[in-house]
Amino acid sequence: MATKLILFYDGGCPLCVHEMRQLKALDQKRKQRLQFEDIWAHDFEKRFPAIDVEQANRILHGQRADGTLLYGLDVTHAAWSAVGRGWLTAPLRWPGLRWLADKGYLGFAKHRNRISKLITGKERCLQCSLDE
Repeated sequence: MATKLILFYDGGCPLCVHEMRQLKALDQKRKQRLQFEDIWAHDFEKRFPAIDVEQANRILHGQRADGTLLYGLDVTHAAWSAVGRGWLTAPLRWPGLRWLADKGYLGFAKHRNRISKLITGKERCLQCSLDE
């Protein structure tokens, strides 16, 4: 089955990795159409030269099979939709709520390490694994 969406995530962020693990588990039960790429992988820039790691570290990036790039909550909604749970994130894309949700996401993304420390006790991990 062809990849539907590539997710470029921060593999050192415990919260980010937690969400990717959930998506991966759901994707394995379905069509396995998501591809997970850690922006800190040693060969990332060689394999994905069009993705600016610094920008991808600021905001979640995704790429559809046709090459279209998605950012932030658009990636989140596309990923959860691919695993049959798009209804959970659809309200975040509704007109009116979209602007507010996007602003909230940008605040979360900027402070995700501090938020992770509060929630998980770990601000960063050297290299979190999706398979744990």
